[in-house]
Amino acid sequence: MGLSREQAILEYARCVKDTPYALKTYLQTYDNTQSKYVPLELFPDQVSLINDYDTHEENIALKYRQAGVSTVTSAWVSKRLVTASKNKPEKILIIANKLDTSQEMANKIRSFVDQWPSWFGISFSAEKNSQRHFKLSNGCEVKAVATSKDALRGYTPTILIFDEAAFIEADNDFWSACMASLSTGGKVIVISTPNGFDPIYYSIYNQAIKNMNDFKITEMFWYRDPRYADDLKLIKVKDIVHYMLNREDYNDDEIILDYSDVDPMKRDFKEISKKFEDGYKPYSTWFEKMSKKLKFDRRKIAQELECNFLGSGDNVIPQDTMDRMKDNDICEPENKFMGGAIWQWKEPIQGHKYIMGIDVSRGDSEDFTTFTIIDFDEREQVLEYIGKIPPDVAAEVAFKWATMYSAFIVIDITGGMGVSTSRKLQEMGYKNLYVDGLNAADKWKYNPKMREKIPGLNFNSKRVQIIASFEEALRHDFRVRSMRLFNELGTFVYVNGRPDHQKGQHDDLIMAMAMAIYVGENSFTQLEKVTEQTKAMIDSWAVSTNEYKDKSQDFNPSLPVMPNHNTNRGINPNPTRNDYEKYLWLFGK
Repeated sequence: MGLSREQAILEYARCVKDTPYALKTYLQTYDNTQSKYVPLELFPDQVSLINDYDTHEENIALKYRQAGVSTVTSAWVSKRLVTASKNKPEKILIIANKLDTSQEMANKIRSFVDQWPSWFGISFSAEKNSQRHFKLSNGCEVKAVATSKDALRGYTPTILIFDEAAFIEADNDFWSACMASLSTGGKVIVISTPNGFDPIYYSIYNQAIKNMNDFKITEMFWYRDPRYADDLKLIKVKDIVHYMLNREDYNDDEIILDYSDVDPMKRDFKEISKKFEDGYKPYSTWFEKMSKKLKFDRRKIAQELECNFLGSGDNVIPQDTMDRMKDNDICEPENKFMGGAIWQWKEPIQGHKYIMGIDVSRGDSEDFTTFTIIDFDEREQVLEYIGKIPPDVAAEVAFKWATMYSAFIVIDITGGMGVSTSRKLQEMGYKNLYVDGLNAADKWKYNPKMREKIPGLNFNSKRVQIIASFEEALRHDFRVRSMRLFNELGTFVYVNGRPDHQKGQHDDLIMAMAMAIYVGENSFTQLEKVTEQTKAMIDSWAVSTNEYKDKSQDFNPSLPVMPNHNTNRGINPNPTRNDYEKYLWLFGK
């Protein structure tokens, strides 16, 4: 564009004032579908994102896959660079979990900087000009780093960008150090697709929702993207993946609202959002194509396409189970005790079987001591405690409530803290304690060695089995009542294939509940099965009408039938059903 000096000044002023105009007018991006560079077109959500960047100092973008957020952010950064003055240069720091990821954004910024017209008067400096760190003639810099404690050493950014922040493996100390680097002023931009309830991205987002920080949330959903929602439909189904895989089971005429005849730029998304509350799910051919690429994996679809925190991580508990629990089971307790540490939903019912699971901590660490009581007959949680108390005090509190419910107690004795609680309960005379290794079928048999064992369960040695039993129970409608426990379940994920809590989160309530369910399923249930089998066997003896051909001198149900040696002792040689019923007391009936 050949402009006079006056025109260039006016155009420069317009670009500074109107960022969307500047990006659409002077920048291009590579379109894979056309295999060529095309003008950088912006749809409404992307324009909103850019305006938020210009207006707010702290921004967090919630995006779906292929939303173009990294590209638009890079374009926005390039405009900040070429319009910065030498007296106040911009210093951009891009942080990602991997150096390749941060370098990719740095390269996009470099490409966009190179596209601005020459009358902006900006060029690359020979002083620093690598993929990881380059500098411009006006003093601006761009640096790409991977997450590390030294990421900020010797570099004070004016704009700090976290790319794919939900996948950054760092703790709160790292985040605090990053924010401290902006204490004298600057912007922070956090970009990512969800990855469960991670300690950085989700925490920022959740606090922003609750107005606990100053981050401006920009939400971007695929169904508002004209590139992917040209044939948008809303389908009233519980599970959109099941619909895509089993269309023959549905009547489309009854469940589909078709928006394909409405211009994507003119759709009323407030109205569409209300339809979601009525059970409708968005659908398009692009959505199904992407779902197919993701192998219809619900977790991947939630993460990459639906911007869903709950179903996007490697959560141990499936999303549909979490949804059911939240909608149907979670409720406020009927009573609260000990300053709100104990929540009670139901008082004990005579004749019901109760199990208490106890997870013990020192009382002065980050972990909590917890116990929960479940009603094994009704398959629901009835009481819960969480607090920081010493192991011996935990025993005293547990003794009171276990006695009230006549509960069978199982204690985690893995770390040694539980041993103190277990021994204290024994000293206090509590008898109904779970002892690991005791066969449920032999509970009636005296075993002197059992007295030498410490009552309790080594959780870590059976972690996988215990968590598997817990997860299965939740899927089969075991009712969790506690919101505190529900929140822990949201951050309970697979870490290197092992079920564990995310960094900075807790799983103490989960451990207590999981042990109670495991013992219930593996001890009470087995004992009931043995009892039923014994009863059935005795019943079969009692109702038998078969007559023995052998002649017996004496009736003795504990000895085999012998030939008749004496028929003159007044004993009936042919035992009948009445004879058996006469001696049923021997079998305890």
